[in-house]
Amino acid sequence: MVADLAARAYFFDQGLRFACRRCGACCTGAPGTIYVAPAELAPIATCLGVTVPDLIHTYLYSFQDSYSIREDKRGRCLFFEAGCTIYEARPLQCRAFPFWFRNLRSEARWREVQRECPGIGQGPRHSREAILALAGATMTI
Repeated sequence: MVADLAARAYFFDQGLRFACRRCGACCTGAPGTIYVAPAELAPIATCLGVTVPDLIHTYLYSFQDSYSIREDKRGRCLFFEAGCTIYEARPLQCRAFPFWFRNLRSEARWREVQRECPGIGQGPRHSREAILALAGATMTI
């Protein structure tokens, strides 16, 4: 399926500019699921200075074959406190934002996300290939 997607034309064929501003707009908006792959547990625990069992007990809940990050009552990621406390070890799903498949379905949808994210349109240009790789890596999440 990803190969089929790579063969077609997109509004971002010339790339898109994005640089995370670490504003938290994607961390504090509507509730959602942020998948944490098994291989991402240890780096996050190390970043926080806790054990993997403590990380799981305090910050995560079971989801699919691994875990997802808990949110507070307002839908805010528990790792967002005036900035992401695990930014350097954040899960792929976070690192791939805003290049999620659902955000790339149309230019209109991209513009909607741009209104919420001040990093879109800023910073380096990400190539079509890089964008498709990130979108493809998160499609099954």
